[in-house]
Amino acid sequence: MLRRQDVGHRVVVRRIVGVSQERTLYSDALGELVDLTETELTIATEKGTLRVPLHEVHRAKRVPAARRPPAADVIDLELAANDAWPAPIQSRLGSWILRAAGNWTGRANSALAVGDPDRTLEAAIDAVVEWYAAHGQQPLINAPMPLAAPVNAALGERGWTARPLTLVQTSSIGSLLAAIPARGDLPPVELADSPGEDWFAMVAEHKGTLPPAAERILTGVPDVVFARVHDAGGDLIAVARGAVTGPGRWLGISLLQTAPAARRRGIAQQVMGGLAQWATQRGSTRAYLQVEERNTAAVALYGRVGFTTHHTYLTREAPLG
Repeated sequence: MLRRQDVGHRVVVRRIVGVSQERTLYSDALGELVDLTETELTIATEKGTLRVPLHEVHRAKRVPAARRPPAADVIDLELAANDAWPAPIQSRLGSWILRAAGNWTGRANSALAVGDPDRTLEAAIDAVVEWYAAHGQQPLINAPMPLAAPVNAALGERGWTARPLTLVQTSSIGSLLAAIPARGDLPPVELADSPGEDWFAMVAEHKGTLPPAAERILTGVPDVVFARVHDAGGDLIAVARGAVTGPGRWLGISLLQTAPAARRRGIAQQVMGGLAQWATQRGSTRAYLQVEERNTAAVALYGRVGFTTHHTYLTREAPLG
């Protein structure tokens, strides 16, 4: 059977799915073990997240990993993403980054567990708990997979729960440019150095009321741009944010939204293409975004313009009390 140490690794699980003519029926699932509790295990498969009650597991074992990006590439991308979404309060715990932003978004309010925390893993987790308690926030740890598999295993032992799996997806700038719809009937993408009240208002429809920390995060990057699209009547129908950060000059795409009535017209692809054109002028050749695996509509959209999963991460929450 699987153990906590297997969290973050590739596994195969044979589970019982029924009985037919007195014969037990089985189904096999292959994927990344993202959580293991006393009652169930959770696997991220190519078809989505699968939760299996332990009493249905017939056999389960770790298998050789699929081809993964080097650890250095994962760290480089995670640090670029941190620079693109800068929490107003940050501290270092060895190489780990502790971040707080008044609880606006998990990315800006979790400890990024990459590299060496310069102490034992247990002591590092204790230090994270103390730091967030001092800032009046629930402790969260962002654990990139499989790089931080030992961290995930240790957190599971301590009863930390996991938020939905997030995919960190990448694409070449060339793929985004090639995906721009070749149509003349779409409204143009407008790019600006600042968001504007209408931009903030549309983002708030999805993200909720934006606290002061949100504006600091969104505008606190030297190379940042805000995209918007208006329809013929002047109504705002799409927004997005782009930021170029890190030694690799990564374009980070975030907060891409299209009004319901304007969807399935190629506007989202056009917005991403506009951000790619802007990023090209700043030396960027690669783009990334972060999307929850369960958001299947968004994952499908990003796949159509060339995004594939580079790695994943879990945001782990400390037990309350």
